[in-house]
Amino acid sequence: MRRPSPWLCSSAVVAALLAGGCTSEEPAADTDRIVVNPPAEGADHTHAPGESDADPVGDGTRASAGGYRIADLRVPTRTDGPGEMSFRILGPEGRPVTDYAEQQTKLMHLYVVRTDFSVYRHVHPTLADDGTWTVPVDLAEAGGYRVIADFLPSDADRPVVLGKQVLQRPAGAPRPVPREGEGTDGSVRVRVDGAGRVGADGRLRLVVSTPDGRPVTLGSYLGTTAHVSGFRIADRARDQLFVHVHPYGEPEITDDGAELTFHTAFERAGDYRLFVQVRVDGIVHTVPITATIT
Repeated sequence: MRRPSPWLCSSAVVAALLAGGCTSEEPAADTDRIVVNPPAEGADHTHAPGESDADPVGDGTRASAGGYRIADLRVPTRTDGPGEMSFRILGPEGRPVTDYAEQQTKLMHLYVVRTDFSVYRHVHPTLADDGTWTVPVDLAEAGGYRVIADFLPSDADRPVVLGKQVLQRPAGAPRPVPREGEGTDGSVRVRVDGAGRVGADGRLRLVVSTPDGRPVTLGSYLGTTAHVSGFRIADRARDQLFVHVHPYGEPEITDDGAELTFHTAFERAGDYRLFVQVRVDGIVHTVPITATIT
């Protein structure tokens, strides 16, 4: 049995990445989908002061945690278009896990990240009866990648976050990481408003607008108004902490754009590469920016 879960964010994994552009993935509304928190599609996801979601088991730096592990991972060998990625999750008894609960309307959130932050893919694989997950992924270019699986087994009380490093040859030279506090995909602009802070109940403000600074109307994506993954910029993989943040209430519409306040759980200070996903006019946009966490 697969049951919905009240969790909408996980906080602590590892990796690196860059934008995936625009997509029309998911309809604006899906009456067949059950969302426990928020209670309905398009409703806001909020916390009471001091309240936060359950921390996951694992931080995305290891292929195993809490008795679970990634097995039989196969990545695309081509870089000229989508190729199939597949894997299984083995449980504490060594057998494939086949029953999962939903997080943010999906049974599995999979992040495929190039280690110089230049490629970012957030996809949702399909589960077969034998426990094999498959999904088409366009790696865009060869290089080192980290594959991060974020899921909730149906008999577990906390999400699990596993990560595995892979190398797609020939690997190109790494690119410098952009440090700008704002970015655009040509249709949507996102700007960091101030610095975030370390702590289990922190806040971070982002402003979403058109490229020329006009306000936008945000639709629902994965059961909320924005989906943001953040990755600490560091040389060592074990220091590239990941956070998954979500809006704290409805956006505030101002002359500068739609202002979103996010509940955060940053564990360490530093610069974080954020990948902001929002739905505007029915299209999901992915915009990368860099935020400073003090």
